[in-house]
Amino acid sequence: MQKLVENVWDYTKHAKFYEFRPNYAPKTIDMLITLVGGGNREIPLKVADIGAGTGNLSIMLLERACKVTSVEPNDAMRELGIERTKGQDIKWVRATGLNSTLESGSFDWVSFGSSFNVMDRNEALEETHRLLKKDGYFSCMWNHRDLNDEIQKIAEETIVEFVPNYNRGVRREDQRPIIESRKDLFDNIVYIEEDFYFHQTSQNYILAWKSVKNPYWDLETKEGAELFEQISKKIQARIPKEFDIKYTTRCWSAKKI
Repeated sequence: MQKLVENVWDYTKHAKFYEFRPNYAPKTIDMLITLVGGGNREIPLKVADIGAGTGNLSIMLLERACKVTSVEPNDAMRELGIERTKGQDIKWVRATGLNSTLESGSFDWVSFGSSFNVMDRNEALEETHRLLKKDGYFSCMWNHRDLNDEIQKIAEETIVEFVPNYNRGVRREDQRPIIESRKDLFDNIVYIEEDFYFHQTSQNYILAWKSVKNPYWDLETKEGAELFEQISKKIQARIPKEFDIKYTTRCWSAKKI
């Protein structure tokens, strides 16, 4: 599984494009803070942000006065995250979500921002349970493209022209079944879904797609890079130069038993 995370899900070539992706809906993060902390803002929540990438979710947690430990195995991603959070009360750790190397029972909250799908979810839940304090919370979240949005629909249709078997994978699945399958670890599941709009240029929209890792175009191979170039050129030719584009933040949380 270590090999899966570090090789199959190697984001080295994608790291520098993460700044072009939208962050999570702010009100959703606010609601999660209230859920985990019970509205008590006097004591900072201790959060382990697993698969923290370049720090998108970690930064949102720091802005809300959380004490954050960010776990990220990829050196390129982690170095960008360290740079982005310089001078703030945050600890960065080179490890995976299955072997975080962190102390047992020491966190109020363990979060997975767009990372729960890149590892064995069952093992990740076990590691999360180990890290959490009594009554602590697990959360996993993603930003999903709203496929009814005009721009997103164009992108989807264009991709399918080149990749007829295109599938968005585990990140699009309902996470409730995997959480419910571990009722020995977690219960009290809470689901939050929030739509939001993100202002984007066509150029930056294509750069955001370069942050995406999937089995259809691997930017590290000549064939993958050429396929992405063909897709991105056609998308860019079909969309406006500037637009507001719709996404949905979807988050599943559960309480440690």
